[in-house]
Amino acid sequence: MTDATQSSARPAGNSAFVGYLRTHMREYGILFALIAIMAFFQVATGGILLRPVNVTNLVLQNSYIIIMAVGMLLVIVAGHIDLSVGSVMGFIGALSAVLMVQFGLPFPVAAIVCLLVGAAIGAIQGYWIAYWKIPSFIVTLAGMLVFKGLMMVLLKGQSIGPFPNEFRLIASGFIPDIAAIEGLHLLSLLLGIAAAVVLVYLSLRSRAKEAKHGTPDEPYAFFAGRNVLIAGAVVALVYLLATSRGLPNVLIIMAVLIAGYSFVAKQTTIGRRIYAVGGNQKAAKLSGINSERLTFLVFANMGMLAALAGLVFAARLNMATPKAGETFELDVIAAVFIGGASMAGGVGTIVGAVIGAFIMGVMNNGMSLMGIGIDWQQMIKGLVLLAAVIFDVYNKNKAA
Repeated sequence: MTDATQSSARPAGNSAFVGYLRTHMREYGILFALIAIMAFFQVATGGILLRPVNVTNLVLQNSYIIIMAVGMLLVIVAGHIDLSVGSVMGFIGALSAVLMVQFGLPFPVAAIVCLLVGAAIGAIQGYWIAYWKIPSFIVTLAGMLVFKGLMMVLLKGQSIGPFPNEFRLIASGFIPDIAAIEGLHLLSLLLGIAAAVVLVYLSLRSRAKEAKHGTPDEPYAFFAGRNVLIAGAVVALVYLLATSRGLPNVLIIMAVLIAGYSFVAKQTTIGRRIYAVGGNQKAAKLSGINSERLTFLVFANMGMLAALAGLVFAARLNMATPKAGETFELDVIAAVFIGGASMAGGVGTIVGAVIGAFIMGVMNNGMSLMGIGIDWQQMIKGLVLLAAVIFDVYNKNKAA
């Protein structure tokens, strides 16, 4: 009797295990894809990819893409798209150069002005999309052209720089250490370990809440494996950075944004309403959700984050150039879709968008280290984006 019971329970457990993996292939698939891509380029580049100096460069090079991907995720979840983020980013970089270099405004004042201008740009575009029902594709395409032109007007076709040293520290500075240990940035390592512990604690608390209301949906093996993998990846990444120059200032900014927006998307009413509007706008409207106001706020937020990315990019280059932000909107949109967001809206996570941005960044960095030309790089990235969209459509049709 006992043997028979155990043998009959085993297939049920296995089928539940496989069933969960199939229904959550979108979330786990991108994580496995990132690991596979990093492993491939680590071997193909002879170990250069994960050298501490290159990991630091990888973080710095993709910081502005990740910042904008956080905002773009909310835009796409709400059922829209923003093609103007690259031009807005370049325009804000030009504005910051004019304010700080030409007019001599202090860095904090100029930064606040730039963020407010970015939010105002997003709000203006959001107004036409939300209240006049003009398709976001058209409004933001017009915005892309307008702000590209305004950037050229501000710069007069020339680069402006250099910036003050305190401004440059946003993108090129590193957090100070608490102890002088040769070859190891102790504070960075301690912060990384603390971050991993906090992530595991929050995950355990979330699972405990699910257990109070019933059986958790995620099998324990998946839960444990996912947490070990994420915590290990965080510690490994921080260790590599700690053996170089420590945690970059911009990484702290990104971590705060990712944590804050993840909380808003998952734990707040406004986050749940954004997903509801993207999933079914008519049903959300009938349930009393002000979809127009949410759309307006989502685009205003996107403009502010594009402005922040513009400041980071300008600080990294130490100048504002007429080419800043060119085609960046394509990398940002690709990162969000590769990260698991749905074209139809209502689906996607902040963490998924960040993983998608890292996939794009690792591919760019790895192909450059291998000496692959920019023409082939563009083709390969296009095929990866197409594969991500096909995967999304396949899963949707399968579920239907």
